[in-house]
Amino acid sequence: MIGSGDDSYAVPALREGLRSRGYVDGSTIQIDIQSLVDRFDRLDEAADRLVKQKVDVIVSYGATATTVAHKATSTIPIVMVSGTDPVKLGLVTTLSKPGGNVTGVTFLHPEIDGKRLEILREAAPRIHRVGVVLNPASATEAPNFTRWEAAARKLKLEVQPVEIRVQGDIDRVIGEVLQRRIDALAVVGGTMFVANRRQLVAAIAKIRLPTVYGSAEFPDVGGLISYGPNISDGFRQAAGQVDKILKGAKPGDIPIEQATKFELAVNLRAAEALGIAIPKSILLRANKVIE
Repeated sequence: MIGSGDDSYAVPALREGLRSRGYVDGSTIQIDIQSLVDRFDRLDEAADRLVKQKVDVIVSYGATATTVAHKATSTIPIVMVSGTDPVKLGLVTTLSKPGGNVTGVTFLHPEIDGKRLEILREAAPRIHRVGVVLNPASATEAPNFTRWEAAARKLKLEVQPVEIRVQGDIDRVIGEVLQRRIDALAVVGGTMFVANRRQLVAAIAKIRLPTVYGSAEFPDVGGLISYGPNISDGFRQAAGQVDKILKGAKPGDIPIEQATKFELAVNLRAAEALGIAIPKSILLRANKVIE
């Protein structure tokens, strides 16, 4: 398994999905998590090590990790879990017939960034300038900023990139946000941010800005609101494709599955701390409300 982050949500979900199909980690299958790294520039080394070990399958989390794994091997099957378009990245030919050594699960939803901004403004209607927290070292986060700009124009909002490259920069960069007259934040669903969600949420709490996140893992640790895919479900889904490969199927013949379950989560304690009254229109739609 290769990606940027810890295993506190991804690996248990993968294990659960595999266990439901008869595999037991440490007994009938072994999951190597040593390649979950804390920064993107260590992914190349991690991928090379997995290739040298001649693992049977690589499970990758995120577009950058998948791209690095794909560069490292064209023969070992790769099952990705990612929010990007693998066709645009040149990883597969089509979603229905990948054609190479990559298959997996994508959370691809072109309108999701606009939906997050809509929810953020609904929760905090007075906002005007939104900082989009992203990692410029990612294969997709900076290039996808144009989607945020297009969505913001429709809502008559302004967006600015807030760039964080490594975990060690989180506190400093977030601490400088107010100097840029930013009055709200949107955190992309990048793997580095999910892995360091407690630190990121704590840093944002100090500057007291309403923030929308990419998945429910953030409200779970004190973030205000999120809209996005259930990442754990994605890994359970990916386990089915790992199973097919271990039983002899070629990844190029396994269609890439698209996640269809998107969740709205709200943390009322975070809202109270910010002095925000979450509208009923949001609470009625929410899949998870943390009180």
